[in-house]
Amino acid sequence: MVILAGTPIGDTASASPRLVQTLQGAQVIAAEDTRRLTDLLHRLQISTSARIVSYFEGNEAARTQELVEVLLAGQDVVVVTDAGMPSVSDPGFRLVSAAIEHGVRVTSVPGPTAVTTALAISGMPTDRFCFEGFLPRKRGERRRRLQELVDEPRTTVLYEAPHRVADLLHDAVEILGAQRHAAICRELTKTYEEVHRGTLAQLRDWVEQGVRGEITLVLAGATAQTVSLADAVGMVDEVVADGEKTSRAVAGIAARTGLRRRELYDAFLAARRAGVGASQSGDGHAEAPDQPSAE
Repeated sequence: MVILAGTPIGDTASASPRLVQTLQGAQVIAAEDTRRLTDLLHRLQISTSARIVSYFEGNEAARTQELVEVLLAGQDVVVVTDAGMPSVSDPGFRLVSAAIEHGVRVTSVPGPTAVTTALAISGMPTDRFCFEGFLPRKRGERRRRLQELVDEPRTTVLYEAPHRVADLLHDAVEILGAQRHAAICRELTKTYEEVHRGTLAQLRDWVEQGVRGEITLVLAGATAQTVSLADAVGMVDEVVADGEKTSRAVAGIAARTGLRRRELYDAFLAARRAGVGASQSGDGHAEAPDQPSAE
């Protein structure tokens, strides 16, 4: 069987007795980083006779078939990543899918994960949430993903590398709004654990001073805002100028502001006909907007 083993996300003391037992008795361990696994075994003061193979993003596709053959030959495979639960923004999903396809049992050794740890201490609502993992590195793709979160009512959890978190927050301020509340959780369960809570604008200013360590960002869900029709038209214009279809831009801003979609669409169309807004074509004529779907 495949055993997904959750490892500590920081403090070694978070390792469960079952994790220790599983690593000690393993036959084959597929590790995201074999050196980090060796370090974990040292910190846990245990040894293993398992065959250890590397299993990371670069070789995951090719090595999955090799591990399936190991499973079909009757050996268990324990999957561990650098920290947290395998397959959650880490290697493991391909092997799980392949094992299920071949009728091989899949189980887990539950352990810490930054998703729920950050959510629990963020101060954001926890009754409903979604996990977006790492957003795309390319700015255009990242901004499109953030645009999809404009009217997301659930708390959202994101991962980000410390050297990219400033860029993420700059885009988040522009797209989600400077006043959207959020929390940055860094170095969870470690000695220098920090949680910074505030608006996106405040967190953007904070990270510009430089930030280190593993970063988890928790975003408050969207709420209806009191915005004038004229301001909402300007918001739509900015989104359309960024490349979004008019109907989707209107729908998103309407949900975000609580305005009626048809009313906002008509006001936006009137503004474009009057030559107002940044989304005009180069010859000064408004581009014909696409029609919104029926409410």
